[in-house]
Amino acid sequence: MISVDISNVWGAISLPELLMTEQEVFAAHMALTDRSGEGSDYLGWLDLPTSRATWEIQRIQAAAKTIRETSDVFIVVGIGGSYLGPRAAIELLQGPNRNLGKGKGDPMILYMGNSLSTRQWNETQALLEGKDFSLCVISKSGTTTEPAIAFRSLKWLLERKYGTDAAKKRIWAITDKTRGALRQMAALEGWESFQIPSDVGGRFSVLSPVGLLPMAVAGIDIMEVLSGALEGKENTNLRSFENPVWLYAGVRNALYRKGKSVEVLESFEPGFAMMGRWWQQLFGESEGKDGKGLFPVPAELTADLHSLGQFIQDGPGILFETMLRFEPPQDGLTIGQDPRNLDGLNYLAGKELSFVEDMACLGTVQAHTDGGVPVLTIECGQLNERMLGELFWFFELSCGISAYMLGVNPFNQPGVEAYKRNMFRLLGKPGCD
Repeated sequence: MISVDISNVWGAISLPELLMTEQEVFAAHMALTDRSGEGSDYLGWLDLPTSRATWEIQRIQAAAKTIRETSDVFIVVGIGGSYLGPRAAIELLQGPNRNLGKGKGDPMILYMGNSLSTRQWNETQALLEGKDFSLCVISKSGTTTEPAIAFRSLKWLLERKYGTDAAKKRIWAITDKTRGALRQMAALEGWESFQIPSDVGGRFSVLSPVGLLPMAVAGIDIMEVLSGALEGKENTNLRSFENPVWLYAGVRNALYRKGKSVEVLESFEPGFAMMGRWWQQLFGESEGKDGKGLFPVPAELTADLHSLGQFIQDGPGILFETMLRFEPPQDGLTIGQDPRNLDGLNYLAGKELSFVEDMACLGTVQAHTDGGVPVLTIECGQLNERMLGELFWFFELSCGISAYMLGVNPFNQPGVEAYKRNMFRLLGKPGCD
C-alpha cells in the first residue's frame, strides 16, 4: 500500500496548520464520493477500478492478442491523456527503451498525434518502412487537430500498404459511445471500437480502454492494473489523515497557502519520466484556473540534480518536492573492485547500486530541507502492475480532492480552448472568423 512520509515538511508548515485543512479534505472527499461537487457529471472514473474481467475487457485482451501477432509496430494516436496515460504506464513498467528489438509477438509502440512536427512525421514514416503496423486512434470527438491530422495521414499509409478493406482490420477506435466524428467514422468504416465512458474526461481515462488497450498490447496484465486500482480505492476510503490521499492533499494545500506555489514531482527511475508528464497534465489542467493552482513540474533524479538542483536548493523558495520511491528490483548491480582505482570508487566496492541510490536520496532530502525546501516522500513499494494501478488511483483521487480544496472545478479546462480559437482563425477554418 502507498504511504506518505511528511516528516520533512515541518518548519514550512506546522501541525496545527495541517489539521486546519482536515475539514476541507473531508468535504472535498465527500463532494467526490457523493457526486455533489462542481463537474460531477465527469466522475465516471470513480467506477473504473475492478477485479472482474468484463466483456469489454475481454474484447480489449482479444484485440491486443491480434495486434501483437500481426504487427511489428503499434501506433497510439492521441493527445493529452489519450496518450500520456498509456505511455506513462508502459514506460514505467518496461522502461523508456522498451521498443528496442521489438517486433511481432511484442511490437514496438509509437505515439503520434501529440504534436504538429513534420520531423516527427518523417521519422515515423521511416520507422514504418518494411514493417507491418496497426493503430488505435483515441479521441472523444475525432476532430482534435493534432490527432486528426496524424490519423488521416496514417490511415492513408495503411490503405496504400494493405488496401482499403484490409486496412480496416488494422484500425481500432477508442471514442465516445454515441457521439462525435470518430464514432461516426468507426460505424461507417466498420472499425472495431471501444468506448470512452461519456462521464470520464481525458486526463482521468487511463483505467478505461484509453490506457488498457495499449497496455495490453505491451504485454501488461491489465487485470492486475485494475485490481491494484480497486485495492487503492478501498484503502483510500478512510476518512482521516491515516489515508495517504488525505495526507498528500492536505499537505500540498497547506504548503500552497504558505507561498509554495510550485510542486516538483521526482523519482530516481528514468522510466518515470512520462508518468511525471501524465501527473503534470492531471494536476495542471485540473487545478490551474481562476488565478489559482500549484504549478506542477516533473523531474528525474539524479539527472536533474545536475540541472534543476541549484534552483531547487538556492532559488526563490516558492517550491516543494514530492519524491516517489520504489523498492529496488531483485536483480541488482554490485559495484566491483578496480586494482588501479583511478576513478576513486573503490570505497564503494562490494556495495549495491541501490544502496548508492538510497544514499543519494537521503543526501538530497537533507540538503534541500536544510535549504528550506519541504520534501514529501511517497513510498510505493514494489514496481509492478498492481502498484501501477494503485498509483494511478492515488493521484486521480488526490487531484480531485485538491482541486475542490482550491475551490475550482477539476473536470473542465476552459483555458485550453483559447489557443485553439486563435489557431483555427489563423488557419481559416470555416466559422472561426
